[in-house]
Amino acid sequence: MKKINIYLAAGLTVLLATTACKKLNVIPVYEIASDQSFKTVKDGQAWDVGFYSLFRGRQYGNFMNPQEVEADELNATLDFGNRNGPYSRADDSFSSDDNTIGANVYLPYYNAIANINTAIAGFPSIPVTATADISAMNQYTGDAYLARAYYYHRLVMRWAKPYEPATAATDLGVPLILTYDVSTLPARATVQAVYTQIIADITKAETLLANVAGTQGSRTFTIDCAKALEARVRLCMHDYTGAYAAANSLIAGNKYPLITSQAAYTAYWATDGLQESIMQLAVNSSELPNTNNIYIGVKTATNYDPDFVPSQWVLDMYTAGDIRKAAYFSNAYPIIVAGTSYPGIYVVNKYPGNPIYFTTALTNYVNQPKVFRIAEMYCIAAEAAIGAGSEPNSLTALNALRAARGLTPVVATGAALVQAVRDERTRELAFEGTRLEDLQRWHLGFTRHAPQNTAMLATGTNYYTLTQPADYNKFVWGIPSNDITINHNLVQNPGW
Repeated sequence: MKKINIYLAAGLTVLLATTACKKLNVIPVYEIASDQSFKTVKDGQAWDVGFYSLFRGRQYGNFMNPQEVEADELNATLDFGNRNGPYSRADDSFSSDDNTIGANVYLPYYNAIANINTAIAGFPSIPVTATADISAMNQYTGDAYLARAYYYHRLVMRWAKPYEPATAATDLGVPLILTYDVSTLPARATVQAVYTQIIADITKAETLLANVAGTQGSRTFTIDCAKALEARVRLCMHDYTGAYAAANSLIAGNKYPLITSQAAYTAYWATDGLQESIMQLAVNSSELPNTNNIYIGVKTATNYDPDFVPSQWVLDMYTAGDIRKAAYFSNAYPIIVAGTSYPGIYVVNKYPGNPIYFTTALTNYVNQPKVFRIAEMYCIAAEAAIGAGSEPNSLTALNALRAARGLTPVVATGAALVQAVRDERTRELAFEGTRLEDLQRWHLGFTRHAPQNTAMLATGTNYYTLTQPADYNKFVWGIPSNDITINHNLVQNPGW
């Protein structure tokens, strides 16, 4: 007999556990048998609330910071304490035994997928006749498919090579599990198979969520969220025509206008404005989300000690008039590293913590997770248009974003336009977990350079002077060693 444990967190979160009942058909009071958890539309709603509880728990923190630290925009300070150390060094000392990528990221994604697979299998058994109930179950089912697509995209982005049309059919992706079976030992599907499944799930979600209109700062999935994920995925697949169409449909809808003022853009990040957010998850003071707490390092009101600070070359990318610089960075903090004061040092201030969630007088770095932003759609449209053969469309998207951020138009073609688009994406999406994956998609390596102040930084060839070539093995993370040990059908990534 299979049973599912149920816990209360941000509503009803359903987590899976399996036990064998050989002699007694007895269900503990804190559990519900799986055949009893799909009886009514209210049961469907409980599962749906569980989807969102798990989804919010897989944003920010360990699900975003490591791939930023591993790239080239940040430098570890003397006081970083080896937090995110394997990623910061980004070399052969980075091991697949590291729990940050195993127990803290890889496993939570698959746990959430197991939950979704159980729900997708069970939802059809819920009887519905009323129009309102049919609509509700369509939404819950659409949520499940879209969340599964999101998780598989995150998995294949971090644990597999970037999608390349010529090799995707043979490149190893990640295990593709679509039904709940605790005994299965799945092999790795190909990159192409994983992406095919992601697109299939998005397509189902778009049908089921067709009547769920998008709104600024939506707390739940909408048709616009499905389009945003589609644009993101198709860009990774080199489906430039499809990526442009999906991104541009959101831009043309003008439902999420770009912010043009310094004050409003700073507030968007500091106090969780909604205007540019296609999806921005709810937070309450009793259930705080993961945080991006590596950038400011509050010790006291007069002593800030960040783990990582931005490189000078990153700061220099933001020219006079760019409203993002004051929103993303600050040099007003009193920085003390290893007992020495370093006045004037800029820290990343993109996630300063919303004061309404503070539990003390000092920040706890809590901000509402921004899952999909319209600015990303402009970046996708600009890049995809070039791939689709339309430089004019690329310039339109690129310069619309630049104008909103206070910059002059770009006039460029060919390689210069490609670089301008990449630079704008780097500026706009800095510290949002995309940098390493962008370098992978572009097949670029990096050299960390131009630190703000070397005296305050961790030293050595694996820190602020590190060079890694394009397609370095460790840009693709290793399948957790525990999974390799348990599942003989898994093959490890090269270099691990």
